Amino acid sequence: MKSVCVYCGSSSGARPLYVEAARAFGRALVEHDLALIYGGGKVGLMGTIADTVMEAGGRAIGVIPELLVSKEIGHRGLTELHVVPDMHHRKKMMANLSDAFVAMPGGVGTLEELFEAYTWAQLGYHQKPVALLNIDGFYDPLIAMLEHTVQEGFMRQTYLDMLQFDSDPTALIDKLQRHQPIVADKWVQTRNAV
Repeated sequence: MKSVCVYCGSSSGARPLYVEAARAFGRALVEHDLALIYGGGKVGLMGTIADTVMEAGGRAIGVIPELLVSKEIGHRGLTELHVVPDMHHRKKMMANLSDAFVAMPGGVGTLEELFEAYTWAQLGYHQKPVALLNIDGFYDPLIAMLEHTVQEGFMRQTYLDMLQFDSDPTALIDKLQRHQPIVADKWVQTRNAV
């Protein structure tokens, strides 16, 4: 594993612990010689993790749509900044550059990117690890919802098991590096099928 795609907020959140966690995760990436692949912004948790990686001597590669660069939020102090036409190109390039996907706390955009990478893993488009950096239980409600989808028969336990999570950056990176792909056939008949 050489690079980790990090999805996170373009704001810093309501509590300082989110910024502290972004700094800790940035340092952990550099300590493990992993490049940061992220959305290319200079604001919020995105800017914090990128700045931390660069300050620690690591590599930060941003991918940002033209529309967001024109709003002056593109980070110009990165190892590389790729400007792409739109969000579809952004997500594809980020996925191609990455060996793993991690969602830190963030909003709807973070969740959308997380679920796309997670869905691609379920469908077999990639076998890269997908994980949550679960800062102070931020993702506990989401994990509970996913467990509920399994209980209600809308997702198999195998797919829930594909998603890794931890509250400690170093422990999460260790899990990513030990990742063994779970291969499951999405189209196996369910027990309720006719």
